[in-house]
Amino acid sequence: MADQNKPQNGGTSNNKNRNNKNKMPRVNLTWIYVIIAVALGYLFFAGGDMDSSSTASKNVTYTEFKQYVEQGYANKIVASKDEGTVKMYVKPEHIRDVFKAGVEQTGKQPFVQAEFPSADKLDDFVTAQQELGNFKGELSYKRTNDTFMQVFWNIFPLLAIIFVWIFIMRRMGSGGMGGMGGIFNVGRSRAQLVEKGGENESKITFKDVAGQASAKQEVQEIVEFLKNPQKFTDLGGKIPKGALLVGPPGTGKTLLAKAVAGEADVPFFSMSGSDFVEMFVGVGASRVRDLFRQAKEKAPCIIFIDEIDAVGRARANNAMMGGNDERESTLNQLLTEMDGFGTNSGVIIMAATNRADILDKALLRAGRFDRQIHVDLPDLNERKAVFKVHLKPIKVDQALDIDLLARQTPGFSGADIANVCNEAALIAARHGKQSVGKEDFIAAVDRIVGGLEKKTKVMTEEEKRTIALHEAGHATISWNLQYANPLIKVTIVPRGRALGAAWYLPEERQITTREQMLDEMCATLGGRAAEELFTGHISSGAMNDLERVTKQAYGMIAYMGMSDALPNLCYYNQNEYAWQRPYSEATAKLIDEEVKRMIAEQYERAKQLLLEKQEGHHALADLLVEREVIYAEDVEKIFGKRPWVSRTEELLTEETPEEPESTENSETPDNPEKPEIH
Repeated sequence: MADQNKPQNGGTSNNKNRNNKNKMPRVNLTWIYVIIAVALGYLFFAGGDMDSSSTASKNVTYTEFKQYVEQGYANKIVASKDEGTVKMYVKPEHIRDVFKAGVEQTGKQPFVQAEFPSADKLDDFVTAQQELGNFKGELSYKRTNDTFMQVFWNIFPLLAIIFVWIFIMRRMGSGGMGGMGGIFNVGRSRAQLVEKGGENESKITFKDVAGQASAKQEVQEIVEFLKNPQKFTDLGGKIPKGALLVGPPGTGKTLLAKAVAGEADVPFFSMSGSDFVEMFVGVGASRVRDLFRQAKEKAPCIIFIDEIDAVGRARANNAMMGGNDERESTLNQLLTEMDGFGTNSGVIIMAATNRADILDKALLRAGRFDRQIHVDLPDLNERKAVFKVHLKPIKVDQALDIDLLARQTPGFSGADIANVCNEAALIAARHGKQSVGKEDFIAAVDRIVGGLEKKTKVMTEEEKRTIALHEAGHATISWNLQYANPLIKVTIVPRGRALGAAWYLPEERQITTREQMLDEMCATLGGRAAEELFTGHISSGAMNDLERVTKQAYGMIAYMGMSDALPNLCYYNQNEYAWQRPYSEATAKLIDEEVKRMIAEQYERAKQLLLEKQEGHHALADLLVEREVIYAEDVEKIFGKRPWVSRTEELLTEETPEEPESTENSETPDNPEKPEIH
């Protein structure tokens, strides 16, 4: 039994020794740097004759020096050509004659020091005194004691190289991992770890995400997969490996990921796609490997890669050398880690991008990103829910109508709505109000969409009248066409780069018919048509209108097949790097002719309608010149009530639930637009 206890006791003593060794203070490099600095400082200040601190010295003129030598006081003479000084060491018996003190006070070898004019004159003088017998010693020359400078210039380049090397390593080391080991941490992952109760714990939950019911439901399922996997695996299902959030900028993709980090009870790794990109070859792939290694250690967990298009762009057939090869090797490593021979059980990858069309097909396949969650722009009901979230911290007027705000912000993303709320609060504070009202929100929308008002811009009466006729032309035609966008207001106050503006409320449609597009095109050309009819000339004010109409006509003919000459044909090319058009020169000429014909037809239609409504158009223009800003109510007084009700107005009359989560089945338009300005 005793023998069996010996190894145990020995092991215990060894553990104590190890613990004692661990408790020993570690060497701090800062103290080493301080000691070196003190030593160098001592060499600098103590450099020179070591006996100078224990002997007396006296600075005299060269004439006095010569007198002392002629009187026979000199024991030895030492000169320094570098400094141009000469030292005469005094004989012991003449110390009191020179210093007026004894040996006890001056030391055994006191000296006087003087500056000599030149070495030749000093040599001649000393030689003459030797011949006369006044000086029996010898004149010696010595170099200045520059030990410190020699050491300094020998060591300084090496020290400079060391400090530059340490600086580079600290800069290259990943966050907080600098120092002597920084150079070895270049390939380490830069992912930020979010855990419950940790320093980076996310405070955002799904309650903070409004207007994305379907996307939120899919993301909530991912959290449920990790919390209760048995519920799905009992039926033979497999947990999805990845989910890709796709949508326009500002729709809440990153916000959804933050909500997942706040709701999930598992570790959450967050990083950007650009964090993989590095100038050093192989660093990106190394960071991918390190990221997945950390994730496997903490499985089950979630990895979120924001803006994955920075590293997941489609690989080209003729890959160029350089950074492109490095990016592709990073992508290859990412593909291997997501679904290769290795197993990543319990690791779910989430990513976000607004450019899914340029991602590599191998990255999008099932088994890597099993789900693509579309986070679209919010529709009318969803915008109301988003407004309710962002209006919580703002002191709003009790009479504020959120339905009106949602109606006047079509095509706005969640980020845009947050900007509107913030801008409205700033405008109200600028005017000294106690709460934010309807006028502040309308001014905020105008400011964001149209730009800042420029009431100080000088315009002649003729220019003002022309702009009023132009904007009244837009308003007249849009009011009298069935499918034209409903009018909000018309202004001739310069805003941004526009001299005038007609504000419309685009309808939120799932599909758009040819007749609807033609009506919109006709309303857009109403300004130029009014100028030509009622002023006799055309101006540069319609340039933006013509640009929009031309793009719309080309889209209808070349992409949507809405031409009689080119029916049911689409020449859209998804390859953004292709320089060759997907149609012949003859087809290009035909497309151009069809565009000219379509625009000309709608332009003549606009002029005909303006001639029919000439009286109302002039009344509207006169009212614009007088007030500068008119609203839909004023147009209704002139032309009468508009007989057509828009889809947006129909949605507003429907009962909308209070909770954002209940907007699950709401429809989202394919291409909603913000309020138009002409």
